[in-house]
Amino acid sequence: MAAEGDELAQVVVTAQFREQNLQQTPIAITAVNSEMLEARSQVSVNEIAAQAPSVTLAPQGGPYGPSMAVYLRGVGQADFNPAFEPGVGMYVDDVYFPTLTGSIMDLLDLDRVEILRGPQGTLAGRNSIGGAIKLYSRLPRGDNTGSLSLTYGSRDRVDVRGSFDFAITDSLFARVSGVSKKQQGYVKRLDYGCVFPNSGIPRNMSYNTDCVLAREGEVNYDAVRAILRWDNNGPVSFTLIGDYTDDDRVTTPSVLVAAKPIGPAPNGFTPNADVDPWGTGLGLDAFVPPPESYYNYGSYTMVETANRPSRFTAGRSFFKSWGASGKLDWNINEHLQLESITAYRDYDSGFQNDNDLSPLNQQIGDGTQPLRAFSQEVRLNGAFGEGDRVEWTLGGFYMDQRSWYPSYQDLRYSLPAFQQDDPIDADAKAAFAHVSFKATDHLTLIGGLRYTEETKEYKFSRRTPDGGPHPSLGGLDGVVGPYSGNKVDWRAGLQYQWTDALMTYAQVATGFKGGGVNPRPFYPEQAVGFAPESQTSYEIGAKTELLERRLRLNTAVFYSDYKDIQSGATTCPPQFVTSGPVCSLILNVGTAEVKGVEIESTFEPISGLSFDASASYIDFEYTKVSALAQGGAIEVGNTAPYTPELKWSLGGQYIYRLGSGYTLTPRLDVSYNDKVYTTTNNLERSAIDSYTIANARLTWRDENKGMEASLQVTNLFDEYYYRTMYDAWERSGIITASPAPPREWAVTFKKLF
Repeated sequence: MAAEGDELAQVVVTAQFREQNLQQTPIAITAVNSEMLEARSQVSVNEIAAQAPSVTLAPQGGPYGPSMAVYLRGVGQADFNPAFEPGVGMYVDDVYFPTLTGSIMDLLDLDRVEILRGPQGTLAGRNSIGGAIKLYSRLPRGDNTGSLSLTYGSRDRVDVRGSFDFAITDSLFARVSGVSKKQQGYVKRLDYGCVFPNSGIPRNMSYNTDCVLAREGEVNYDAVRAILRWDNNGPVSFTLIGDYTDDDRVTTPSVLVAAKPIGPAPNGFTPNADVDPWGTGLGLDAFVPPPESYYNYGSYTMVETANRPSRFTAGRSFFKSWGASGKLDWNINEHLQLESITAYRDYDSGFQNDNDLSPLNQQIGDGTQPLRAFSQEVRLNGAFGEGDRVEWTLGGFYMDQRSWYPSYQDLRYSLPAFQQDDPIDADAKAAFAHVSFKATDHLTLIGGLRYTEETKEYKFSRRTPDGGPHPSLGGLDGVVGPYSGNKVDWRAGLQYQWTDALMTYAQVATGFKGGGVNPRPFYPEQAVGFAPESQTSYEIGAKTELLERRLRLNTAVFYSDYKDIQSGATTCPPQFVTSGPVCSLILNVGTAEVKGVEIESTFEPISGLSFDASASYIDFEYTKVSALAQGGAIEVGNTAPYTPELKWSLGGQYIYRLGSGYTLTPRLDVSYNDKVYTTTNNLERSAIDSYTIANARLTWRDENKGMEASLQVTNLFDEYYYRTMYDAWERSGIITASPAPPREWAVTFKKLF
């Protein structure tokens, strides 16, 4: 946020392992401090994407559970399955978060958020091909300060947030923060038999009810973080962080966008069970609500048939997680520092999905995804030469993780019901180095190198619901799919500090996203591996401060050569369907060129009045398609999933000084997201149209007493748009989507002490 005064406040980041002025850091970075997050009414990590160029953070719909689709400059990942690596690294207090599941984090008591665009292999603990998103907590200072806020808003929203910073001894400090969020959902799950009592479909609810089985999009989130820091102003300090999260709610909001009539299965199979068990003659298309609706007819009940037991799931989603990390900082001498970060993460996650969102339930699933992960990172930072002309970092990273995917799946259109309990073991080891050499007072040369080794083993389990051998999938039971690989990445660049207010840079960097084993085979021949993705990115940028440092303008232009892109196929080449026609396969589909430009700006023309803006343009084009994709397994389009060609945002506020320490601050934010495709083949049926969103906030503040009250309205013009979409048209004849919340209001009261 801009500072009141003669010039903009300086922004400090740690993207290169040292505290640096953002304007002197030769990386494309979006840095957002806690004050700006609050001014924009942002409380969840996915919301920061609105003002970040080239970034998509989209909460997923029901079939993918509590996860996000995360893309940066056209590189990323949408599938939550632990067989895949995220294309963009997520970090909390420099600790890598290894999965998309659980990545929709609350912005609890943060100091800042840094978004680093482009490959970060030599500048981050884990190889990050697309970039990195780093969240940093407020560290304890022992000053006996804190805050407490209460929010009430639309659909009985109640948020309570608090923090307290205190000293235990002269050298031991603590900070405790917590949040509790509750809100009713905005997508109604209706009982079709109740709404239409003469349809022939039995009702699940009694008479004299509103026919609402559940309200999807519910919020029921609690989290706490505790930080203990020991620092006696000597050479050694230590920080211990522990956190706990409990997110237990009705499943992600979803609506049925399109459906085929019931008939022969889209994949050529004869249904294994009657998909209209009540003989109503209704097809799936009968359950598609009108456009821009906030309801569905999912029942999450599998009706008993001759070869299927009855099955009911609650239609809920949960994520329960705890983690701990310890960071040691040792200033060995004036020019040498050691950092060690040891961390452990443990979570249990689960969700149910009713994929067709109808009472016919042609596909239902119920699964969990536990994870245990340990990581260790060590960095040695040094400098030598006159004026620390050479700065260097040597580091090592290790992560060991184990996850499971126990689930029950009933695909009525294709296969008898089955259960699985797939353990996935993975580990990664890396060594990296980074050096910057100040060749002259203005010119700095930069280099980096990284070596990574990783392994992954996926063991398949496919049994009937009662635990017996499965008639169709039995050949997969006990099959083990291994993957291992290694990669050398590098970075080379230079920066030139023309004046105190103008810096330019140019760099070339490589990165990769690990390969793995296809996690959803139907037959042994589909339990095959896929290769890593790789990228070489070329970037030039300029960071400027103009008009007596009242205008900050940062730009970056990039070109990337993106190879071996991973994507899913539902129509397999002949060699993968020898046991049967059903297919789900991960392929390396080809190579693409990605070109783009990014602009970020902050302007304070007069004291108290500030504006911020960002924009990005991305041109993604496939230049080569793999032989398997050319064989008809998958079509490729002209852009990557969840990558808008054009994206921009504008924000402005003015601090009215009312006297006696009172201020009144109105703020307006507007953001635009171009049309995106949600699949590699770029089909119109699964595209999300462009949308423009406006948010407004009015804040009254008593600076003397540390009190404030605010009124916020999000989605001011009540725009209806989708966050994500699930295209199962070829396999199941359905397309579902997750709509964003409608217009909401909230009032917040906050007290600082």
